[in-house]
Amino acid sequence: MPKYIFVTGGVMSGLGKGIITSSVAKLLQLSGVSVACLKIDPYLNFDAGTMNPYTHGEVFVTDDGGETDMDIGNYERFLNVDMSKSNNITTGQIYKKVIDDERKGRFLGKSVQIIPHVTDEIKRRIRALAEGEKVEVLVVECGGTVGDIESLPFLEAFRQMRMEDGASRTLFLHVSLAPELSVVGEMKTKPTQHSVQEMRRIGIQPDVMVIRGSRPLPAEAKEKIALFTSVPAESVVSDPDVESIYLVPRLLEREGVLPPIRRQLGLKAKGSMRAWNAVADRFVRHESTVKVAMVGKYADLADSYVSVNQALAHAGAVNDTDVRISWIESEDIEKDESNLHQIDAFDGVVLPQGFGGRGVEGKIAAANRARVAQIPFLGLCYGFQLATVSFARHVLGLKGANSTEVDPKTPHPVIDLLPEQRKVSDLGGTMRLGGHDVYIERPSRAFEIYRSEKIRERHRHRYELNQTYLKKFEEKGMRFTAFSDSRRRAEIMELEGHPFYMGTQYHPEYVSRPERPEPIYVAFVGACAKRARDSKAPERRRQLSR
Repeated sequence: MPKYIFVTGGVMSGLGKGIITSSVAKLLQLSGVSVACLKIDPYLNFDAGTMNPYTHGEVFVTDDGGETDMDIGNYERFLNVDMSKSNNITTGQIYKKVIDDERKGRFLGKSVQIIPHVTDEIKRRIRALAEGEKVEVLVVECGGTVGDIESLPFLEAFRQMRMEDGASRTLFLHVSLAPELSVVGEMKTKPTQHSVQEMRRIGIQPDVMVIRGSRPLPAEAKEKIALFTSVPAESVVSDPDVESIYLVPRLLEREGVLPPIRRQLGLKAKGSMRAWNAVADRFVRHESTVKVAMVGKYADLADSYVSVNQALAHAGAVNDTDVRISWIESEDIEKDESNLHQIDAFDGVVLPQGFGGRGVEGKIAAANRARVAQIPFLGLCYGFQLATVSFARHVLGLKGANSTEVDPKTPHPVIDLLPEQRKVSDLGGTMRLGGHDVYIERPSRAFEIYRSEKIRERHRHRYELNQTYLKKFEEKGMRFTAFSDSRRRAEIMELEGHPFYMGTQYHPEYVSRPERPEPIYVAFVGACAKRARDSKAPERRRQLSR
């Protein structure tokens, strides 16, 4: 029979519940326990696909085509396993199923209510995932903050599962904050006390507390939390800031999060942290540093590109290089062209994913600058497309070349709508989504990087290269060296005679893991590191001559 750990959050959002959920699951996995994660999002959207990244961070795409919450990406990266769209539940999905059942008469004329009909559907989904994946433990993270009205049906479902399955098969882990005011110099426990009071009000008593803070929780604060929340002191776990998210499992293990979980759920297995520690240690204390410019239109929120950020970190770890990312707003380049020259100070440029016309001209200009200045460049999905547009304008001389997404009347539609998208009217869940096999041609830089003629990558796009222009591009040195869907879709672009200028129609960041970084990111960071070394060589020679 599966067992369940329910992770809730209090005080405020942004505490890192997703990282804590991933870390607890990783510790169980390392202990030999079969485990999976489930993210519950209380919003009414059916999925994350139509949400602005400023609203909810990036959309993470699963291999089976799910447009999910970004925490699904955290689960995949920590556990090194593929998740599916079933690992993400939203209020919209629950309500749609209940209403569909009501329309079909499946409730036999009953008045359909939150309790029991909505809560029953929530419980059914949770149990179906645990049983379908045949795991010993399912770690269920509830998005939002305790006290939010949107979360109440899910918390009620958790409470009912405790009543139905018993304390030996369910555990409540509550993540809270101990803020510290600089004028006082003391970590305050009152917000955590109030958060637990709110949980008790709806019938849930936490079994384990994980307390976030800028520094370790003092013993007296831990004892105070234990006293006022009725959680044993040994089950109050400190989670201070650390240098890398991949150090959190080791931190929580040392702080003692596993013993109370093992005791309550009757888990006997014990494992070793050695293999994970070897991976995590690669993310600190690097010998060299590279500076990478991320040119996008969601630059104010790092979570908009969290998978890209992590893929760069993974690649930096195996290159023994610290990748320092600076976000450049593409609209700033459009407003003042002099801002474009700041790119010259970087060791590499990434043009990430996106949609729509805002900031596009700034991205196109950045792609051209990286080409002319011989700066390593990586274009991702929309970045791949706009780099193609940039080359068409500045090298092929195709005035007004564009994507029909931006300019439907462009005289040179080098990027055009996928044929099957022409009759699509709904936005949600209708793009080319999920994993597809990609076939790499040889000889090519792409083959040198992947060392395989076939790879599997994830997609999220409506537009693609218009292959009627393919010959023109290749005549001028821009090659397309990987294709999918019987060669109908161009997948990889590379520029001859450039230190590193590549783009992918797919999203390589979605499959990058700490244990196995995505190869094109590794090659890109390696090229950035070479540029950084080469730029320092003249200064080093001048120092030696003096």
